[in-house]
Amino acid sequence: MIAIDRMTLGSAPSGFTFARTGRGTDGEWSVTADPTASAGRAIEQTSTDRTDYRFPLAIQESFSAANVAVELRFKAVAGKIDQAAGIAVRLQDPDNYYVVRANALENNVRFYRVVQGRREQLKGADLRVTANEWHSLGLRAEGERFTVSYDGKTLFSATDRTFAEAGGVALWTKADSVTRFDQIAITPLP
Repeated sequence: MIAIDRMTLGSAPSGFTFARTGRGTDGEWSVTADPTASAGRAIEQTSTDRTDYRFPLAIQESFSAANVAVELRFKAVAGKIDQAAGIAVRLQDPDNYYVVRANALENNVRFYRVVQGRREQLKGADLRVTANEWHSLGLRAEGERFTVSYDGKTLFSATDRTFAEAGGVALWTKADSVTRFDQIAITPLP
């Protein structure tokens, strides 16, 4: 579990490095006060750069695994182009990884692979994603199988062999999404 409660308000979240897939400016990540978050604070991406093909990443510094389960809570706060939150796994670099993302403007959850900076959808589900409310999102990667959960329920599974080796885990947003993240649990799997 990422200890957000021990991070300094107003500063960049400790234990993370930052990158971007696509174009536009880098993301702006900070620790913000939120009385509705579990510890009264959350990690937030605040940049409102409207570049459409722009995906800010907050990469957890000390973790690498091929098989991993990541669960977190997110709240889509604002965004005119997008209101998205995501989890990237097996991150090789900012242009090569898998990502699951939920979008409050599109009301869907999608699973993609990003290869050389190009995003390709592998699977998805249409469902209500409400803005300004906490939701849970989960991604389990085991071998070539990926299982996606939303608000405690399994949505779908997909298989892919593009990235089999160990890689990093990152928080992910899109375009001008102002998104908060809370209760981030990263569990290595055998």
